[in-house]
Amino acid sequence: MQLSDVIFALIGVGALLAGILPRLVERRPLSLPIAFLGLGVLVFALPLGLPTVDPLAHPKITEHLTEAGVIVALMGAGLKIDRPLGWQRWMSTWRLLLIAMPATIAAVALLGWWWGGLVPAAALLLGAALAPTDPVLAADVQVGEPTDDEDSEDEVRFALTSEAGLNDGLAFPFVYAAVAMAATAGMGWFGDWVLQDVLIKGVVGVVGGIVIGKLLGRLFFRSRNDALRLARHSEGFLAVAATFLAYGVVEVAGGYGFLAVFIAARAIRRAERSHDYHQVLHDFAEQIERLLTMLLLLLFGGALIDGLLAPLTWGAVAVALALVFVVRPLVGRLSLLGSPGHRAEHWVIGAFGIRGIGTFYYIAYAVSHAEFPRADLVWATAGLVVVVSVVLHGVAATPVMRMLDRAHERSTAGSAPPSVRTPAG
Repeated sequence: MQLSDVIFALIGVGALLAGILPRLVERRPLSLPIAFLGLGVLVFALPLGLPTVDPLAHPKITEHLTEAGVIVALMGAGLKIDRPLGWQRWMSTWRLLLIAMPATIAAVALLGWWWGGLVPAAALLLGAALAPTDPVLAADVQVGEPTDDEDSEDEVRFALTSEAGLNDGLAFPFVYAAVAMAATAGMGWFGDWVLQDVLIKGVVGVVGGIVIGKLLGRLFFRSRNDALRLARHSEGFLAVAATFLAYGVVEVAGGYGFLAVFIAARAIRRAERSHDYHQVLHDFAEQIERLLTMLLLLLFGGALIDGLLAPLTWGAVAVALALVFVVRPLVGRLSLLGSPGHRAEHWVIGAFGIRGIGTFYYIAYAVSHAEFPRADLVWATAGLVVVVSVVLHGVAATPVMRMLDRAHERSTAGSAPPSVRTPAG
């Protein structure tokens, strides 16, 4: 039995399950990520001779695999949001990005230094990597497929989807700060960091995403040449083309590709809001995302079997649990004071800040660009957070969202005008 044959069989089984499981676990307290993570643990625990999965030994491979998973998920997230961009209509998103995310980074970095025993650079890396919510593993709490109704999305699903779409790119400056701290003594890096990593890269990411998205939107929907009006041909794989084009071009230009992909998706959606082609693009992106999620979670399960969590200390465990159960729910809830939605919805938004593939990408990127003391402990702490998040949020998502949906239906029915009620007898 050759190893390559085992890997082919494993990929085939995983891909088959990626098509079957969503229908089996629908409306049940079990998520696709839980199933794939469990399968990865099971398969790598068997004596099949599979290679060791060690992200510390292979940071570049880890970086690029997780990078692909995140950018495809960002394109899908951008395409399926119905609500047009606006300061007031996206108020929950702006609060989560501008208040909750920096506060979470600061809290986790402080706890990582105080309880976890990490040096400041490693503690900041841990905070920056764990602050963004994940667009890959959060499908159960995100908005559904694209529709023509701008107001079809409830505040919880919209806030969690839009936050996950934008905060992956906005966390990058803090990762760069951690890399600079690890590589440079003192604070001589601060001025260049503000200019290059905060301002220039951010502006290039936003502008690049807008320009590429508008050009692609015009090509897809409004080209004067019928052969080039690609929306008429319903080619779903162009979602992947748009993803990698936006990401690659903006990264080459020195900007944040994560930001560019999500913003390009929003610009494509805006080019012709009600066109059926958005559904085609979204469906193809979702299928590719599901396959990549399957692969990454199988490998994550293998990493757990091969000792990813072995370096954990009690202090690191306390940091991980504090983030999931205290820091994110509390910071998220407080950041939403005065924003749209009810108090219960604000608590759900705060509690369902799912961590996942994006966290692994940032750590892999950072450790391949600088030396971090106790990088193994940073990986172990992040791995524990993702395990807890996948299991806890995967089990709770369906019943919690169903409860909110029922409450919303009751509220809508109770506010119906008297004219629609049938008079008695």
